[in-house]
Amino acid sequence: MSTLIIKPEGNHGRVSHVTPESAGWTYVGFDLHRMKPGEILAAETGSREVCLVWISGKGKATAAGKDFGILGERMSPFDGAPHALYIPADSNWSVTAETDLELAVCSAPGGGDYRAKAIPPGTHPKISRGKGSNVRHVHNIMPEDDSSAHSLLVVEVITPSGNTSSYPSHKHDQDNLPHESFLEETYYHRLNPPQGFAFQRVYTDDRALDVAMAVEDGDVTLVPKGYHPCATIHGYDLYYLNVMAGPKRVWKFHNAKEHEWLLA
Repeated sequence: MSTLIIKPEGNHGRVSHVTPESAGWTYVGFDLHRMKPGEILAAETGSREVCLVWISGKGKATAAGKDFGILGERMSPFDGAPHALYIPADSNWSVTAETDLELAVCSAPGGGDYRAKAIPPGTHPKISRGKGSNVRHVHNIMPEDDSSAHSLLVVEVITPSGNTSSYPSHKHDQDNLPHESFLEETYYHRLNPPQGFAFQRVYTDDRALDVAMAVEDGDVTLVPKGYHPCATIHGYDLYYLNVMAGPKRVWKFHNAKEHEWLLA
């Protein structure tokens, strides 16, 4: 099995765990927790900032000494935009599950003078990108033009059955602004219906890295560098949650030249 794909461990508690150390990189961390009603998840951010994303279910949240009440509406990641909560470095937080709750904990190095804040659905407009069989629907959670974080960039994408996404192939692995930014990235994948699968390829121009993966419901994939397109199969929609971070909070990507004709 590829070292770029992480399978969930069980169906309860922390089922996915990515740290900079385990991934062999510097910035991005990602955990996925599945909780039962009444269970409490609590942590301190330390030197990192955190974005909690309510993948599905409801939970009561506190962060940085503030009560944010019950967050979460959707019971599936395919049912509209998410609730999220940003928490800066040197803070603590807790979430108490009100229903079955799937909670993502996205993290990156913190810094600056930022405040904990809820990010409700509709904070950023839904965007549809692409045409033909390259259509996908984007819910930005913490985009580049939202200046309320130090490192984190967080976004959800729904790719309908039979479509491609993160395509034409693009990369962001060079700290070479204004042309390209360096960003590590994780993908948390879900399928609807859940027995489906999709494909993702991570590759570099020289093919020193070239990994093709069949991703299933609950898988996490790592993109340390290179291009990283996804493709769905007929009958199954693909959801993914992207977490990105690097030395600068800028998303500037470079398209693979051989595929740029698709943008015409």
